[in-house]
Amino acid sequence: MPWSRIVSGIIAIALALISTILGGWYFTLTFAVIIYLGQLEYFELVKATGIAPAAKTTVAVSQVLLIIATVSSTLADAVVPVAGTFICFYLLFQPKLATIADISTSILGLFYCGYLPSYWVRLRSVGSAAASNLPLGGYWPDTWTIKALPEGLTATLLTFFCIWAADIGAYIIGKIFGRTRLSSISPKKTVEGAVFGVSASITVAVIGAWYLDWPGWPWTGLALGFLIGVASLLGDLTESMMKRDAGVKDSGQLIPGHGGILDRADSYVFTAPLVYYFVTLLLPLLKYSCCQFS
Repeated sequence: MPWSRIVSGIIAIALALISTILGGWYFTLTFAVIIYLGQLEYFELVKATGIAPAAKTTVAVSQVLLIIATVSSTLADAVVPVAGTFICFYLLFQPKLATIADISTSILGLFYCGYLPSYWVRLRSVGSAAASNLPLGGYWPDTWTIKALPEGLTATLLTFFCIWAADIGAYIIGKIFGRTRLSSISPKKTVEGAVFGVSASITVAVIGAWYLDWPGWPWTGLALGFLIGVASLLGDLTESMMKRDAGVKDSGQLIPGHGGILDRADSYVFTAPLVYYFVTLLLPLLKYSCCQFS
């Protein structure tokens, strides 16, 4: 593995951990930059296929969506249809007649690169308002005891660890033992690597569920790890499909040794909504059920 890839990966992980711990608007600003750069790469892929999406408008409304998600996660859901309508109006009144592809890729840009990533902000904010001890809604731990940290922080970190375990496990095992191609979309991915990647995600999630004392921890950890492992794999394959359609190897060259933002963030796109609803809907329901039957 090239040193540039290792060094840039370490820097990216360090920045991700620091902004995640801080939370609040610090975390939002980090994701605003990631979403902005990721959408630019996405629309370059779209334009490479001859489509003319509403790139600037979609990028702008996605940033507004992220800000609103920080203020109110409920209100963010109401903004999405309004933003989609605004994008359609913009395209419909352009001098050049818009096509179905122009509209659909613009809406996909809002959904894939704006709405879904906004769930990371929502996930990190769970139970964090009361724990804030820095300006701009930020937080820095008084103690590094995991169970004393805000729920949103522990859930976000656990999700990151699961994704990293899945990516690293799939990469290493796929390189060494991979023999069976997983999909023609991404020829380098193997069934062996994918299975081990999902298994690594499950292992980390089960350990996390045990340490955080989640209700029914063996099964809740197994379910969460499976969801994250599969979702991260699907995110990777989805981005590979886009690159294949655009006829490029990487979405960009921003990160030395890694390619573009989308090349590194593809595993994170579909995971955040699943984990957010897992933590905010399923876990409270399980806790309530355990209290009722105890």
